[in-house]
Amino acid sequence: IGFCLNRHIFEMKVKATELRTKNKTELLKQLDDNKNELCQLRVASQTGGAASKLAKIKVVRKSIARVLTVLNQKTKKELRKAYKGKRFKPVDLRVKLTKAKRQALKPWEKNIKSKRQQKTAAAWPSRSYYLKL
Repeated sequence: IGFCLNRHIFEMKVKATELRTKNKTELLKQLDDNKNELCQLRVASQTGGAASKLAKIKVVRKSIARVLTVLNQKTKKELRKAYKGKRFKPVDLRVKLTKAKRQALKPWEKNIKSKRQQKTAAAWPSRSYYLKL
């Protein structure tokens, strides 16, 4: 598939939505094909190839990046599914938030009282007063 632009023939850009429908083996095969094509284009640019080949390098590099992005997204999605409900997760699968929110005490940690605090609370309970009308 190709189209003509300024009398140069480019391969159509690979769309990420099309890539997401493919499975992992197809994506790896396409990645390998794109890398081989990029090598050939780089050789052609060094040996003084046509201008269309030089312009095609950018398109191929971007398509490699798209394939790698989709591959990484798929693997991360599978990992998230595998670690769902587990107590410990890898750092890159944890919720990002902000550093202050990540390091803040959890609600159950805030309510923990030391032995001394427990004794004090038992010895001097908070008093409640009722007003008579």
